[in-house]
Amino acid sequence: MTVIRLPDGSEKVVDHPVTIKEVAESIGPGLARAAIAGKVNGKLVDLSSLIETDSDLVLITDKDAEGLEVIRHSSAHLLAHAVKELFPDAQVTIGPVIEDGFYYDFSYKRPFTPDDLAAIEKRMMEISKRDLQVERKEWDRSTAINFFKSQGEHYKAQLIEAIPEGETISLYSQGDFTDLCRGPHVSSTSKLKVFKLMKVAGAYWRGNSNNEMLQRIYGTAWTKKEDQDAYLLRIEEAEKRDHRKLGKQLDLFHMQEEAPGMVFWHPKGWTLWQQIEQYMRQILDQHGYLEIRTPQVLDRSLWECSGHWENFRENMFVTESEERHFAIKPMNCPGHVQVFNQGLRSYRDLPMRLAEFGSCHRNEASGALHGLMRVRAFTQDDAHIFCAEDHVQEEVTEFIDLLQRVYKDFGFHEVQVKLSTRPQKRVGTEEQWDKAESALRMALEKKALAWELQPGEGAFYGPKIEFSLKDSIGRVWQCGTLQLDFSMPNRLGATYVSEDNLKKIPVMLHRAILGSLERFIGILIENHAGALPLWLSPVQVVVLNISRNQTEYVRSIVDELKNHGIRAESDLRNEKINYKIREHSLQKLPYQIIVGDTEIKDSVVSVRKRSNIDLGRMPLHDLVNLLKREIAEKI
Repeated sequence: MTVIRLPDGSEKVVDHPVTIKEVAESIGPGLARAAIAGKVNGKLVDLSSLIETDSDLVLITDKDAEGLEVIRHSSAHLLAHAVKELFPDAQVTIGPVIEDGFYYDFSYKRPFTPDDLAAIEKRMMEISKRDLQVERKEWDRSTAINFFKSQGEHYKAQLIEAIPEGETISLYSQGDFTDLCRGPHVSSTSKLKVFKLMKVAGAYWRGNSNNEMLQRIYGTAWTKKEDQDAYLLRIEEAEKRDHRKLGKQLDLFHMQEEAPGMVFWHPKGWTLWQQIEQYMRQILDQHGYLEIRTPQVLDRSLWECSGHWENFRENMFVTESEERHFAIKPMNCPGHVQVFNQGLRSYRDLPMRLAEFGSCHRNEASGALHGLMRVRAFTQDDAHIFCAEDHVQEEVTEFIDLLQRVYKDFGFHEVQVKLSTRPQKRVGTEEQWDKAESALRMALEKKALAWELQPGEGAFYGPKIEFSLKDSIGRVWQCGTLQLDFSMPNRLGATYVSEDNLKKIPVMLHRAILGSLERFIGILIENHAGALPLWLSPVQVVVLNISRNQTEYVRSIVDELKNHGIRAESDLRNEKINYKIREHSLQKLPYQIIVGDTEIKDSVVSVRKRSNIDLGRMPLHDLVNLLKREIAEKI
């Protein structure tokens, strides 16, 4: 007899092996129709999988996250099936699930066109309606290799050859299409009803630029059409908010091939940068941080001592001078330890909080670069806190409070928290890692924050807490980090004299709130669709004249606004006023002041707020007070 335990505590007892589908049917026809896969003793499997021993079973439906993943995985196979029917000479390579969808890479003699995508999507729908049963098969290595070679699928044969000896080689067939896959998959193509192909992009075979360039077709798949419609609306909105387009439209910055992954800041963009940096500098000063500056280029020996040369070398730019090897710093921590090491430190000096707007360089792959979001040269709002072990809980707690205040000032009120633990490639002892992970976990529990565990995602020198922001259209951006490091201070010779006159090694907290300033500015631009809040806007007010008669009055208004610290400009061009208003509206300026002869006569200004809001006429000092209040309150 076999006992099958279900999540509600009930049990099914059978006297012979049964499939997961049969268990679902025994519970009820509704569940049998809704079931997509099963989880047996924690492992996700097909509905056709046999249960032969006592097991815990969870039936997965399209309401479960795992169910949606299975649907997307199966939709990738549906895409490959459709491509093979329409383009028999195309070779199928790899097709995984990704966030919000899937992709499949193909080798084909010519580029796929938008018309091809439309035809492929139509054929996918036709195959779905055929209600083809999806069958899992397990073959030995040579049979599988010979099969795919006979089909002209040489990439698949290579994938099988790379599978370690002893691992199961599983394939899935639907109609006359067979693909290599671990699974699981839906039981029938008819389960796949809501999908859309999005775009074609290039991708090297196995991510190696020395290999053939393949064609990657991206798609999305959902359980309900309304969910897909909402996603497509988000994508459309995201395209409107693309910081690269807005950066050009608003004259903030540009990038060019001569400096890949590096930013040319224009005056308006640099003004925005300065507002952020000055705000952060004020915040750091209020919380006891000491600002420093460390060199851009450091000798290889220092990076070897810190562990970066061994664990981060492939991401570093290196150079040579007078037979010495140097690296352009990818991060600031070793330099901060050097500042701490100057002079004899006492327990009375701790905690010591050293901050730097540190300029770093990392040799990111060219294919990964993306506007401000992924660059090679960037500036971090970086800081390192040197403290004793008994300071850790208080420092972590204070940092979380500080971070939440900063995010709120920038208009982000929803913050997601993740704890990342020891990676496979790391430095330090297991005892140090146990202690560090426990300390961060305790701090999160003390703050009563909801958090998610990310096993194996810590930095090579310590576990970390990651803080992610949700923007105005629901996207999540990882920004802040806090890493607890028992290793690097010891490796770099950092010590302090304790209260009992002994030399001790400080604990080091690596922390950043915004992360990369470049990336954070990109997030801000997209979050606000370029319409930045008044306190951040490079130009806060533009003053427009209706005719030349108001030239001097316009100049006096601009001077008065500047005297109050408001970033104001004039537009005295000989253009129609409606043209000027429309042009500055496209620049998303927060306020426009319009003056004509009546405004001069009455000593007032006419004020328009962004989004075509007419505030009417008012004395200039009333407007100044309104602006100063809005700036101070960071509305």
